[in-house]
Amino acid sequence: MIDAGSEPADREPDSSARPPLVRELLLVVGLFVIYKLGRQAANGHVEEAFRNAGKVWDFERAVHLPGEGVVQGLLLRDETLIHLANTYYATVHFPATLLFLAWLYWRRPRHYVWSRRVLAALTGAALALHLLFPLAPPRMLAATGLVDTGQVYGPTVYGDTPATDSMANQFAAMPSLHFGWSVMVAVGLIVATRTRWRWLWLLHPLFTLLVIVGTANHYWLDSIVVSALLAVALAALRMPRAEPVRAPLPWPSAVGGRTGAQPASGYARAGAGR
Repeated sequence: MIDAGSEPADREPDSSARPPLVRELLLVVGLFVIYKLGRQAANGHVEEAFRNAGKVWDFERAVHLPGEGVVQGLLLRDETLIHLANTYYATVHFPATLLFLAWLYWRRPRHYVWSRRVLAALTGAALALHLLFPLAPPRMLAATGLVDTGQVYGPTVYGDTPATDSMANQFAAMPSLHFGWSVMVAVGLIVATRTRWRWLWLLHPLFTLLVIVGTANHYWLDSIVVSALLAVALAALRMPRAEPVRAPLPWPSAVGGRTGAQPASGYARAGAGR
């Protein structure tokens, strides 16, 4: 969906703004490792995660948020549809974000640096919240009456026993980085391009929101909180302005160091000697 031929915000990629590739690869990999280790450190708080889940569910009902079951009911009408939703949840999140960063790095270096900083700030804030507020997803909370679509219909990225899942922290539902990253991908591409079709990138976070709620992996509140964190990150880390493009200076001529006609001062002197 990335249109490399669209009219860019900057006419040509500014290679001087592009950071060294090896450094960026090490930085992105390092951030990912820290994030995974941090989520693992937040794992195991089973009782607290379920207490918080009950509080979130009751709060959503108290403020009259629509039930997550409404979205899941629509997906469960067709087994193919729910299978596609599970696949989207399992496979799009990381690849789409990495492809977004790779394209910006090559085509919009200034936008890449800004987007990488915003994503790092958002992910760091989310990790802190995962540690402070472990939360069981709605698919685990019996009060919701929701189906764990990943386990029932597949595919799923989670183990059968959440408390001992060595691959992922299933109690890190708040906030939803699936939704937060998808919103940043859309924002970054809308800012970085000028094609009139760029607003279609908003379909990515829209689909992501429907998927994470419909598969019972997240509450509505998870998306609301991550949106607030992203808004703070965008306000604090503004896109730097491009340096103004200066017109090239004329080449000096071989005689007199100037080009074109005789200078006005020389013409005045010649006229004065007549």
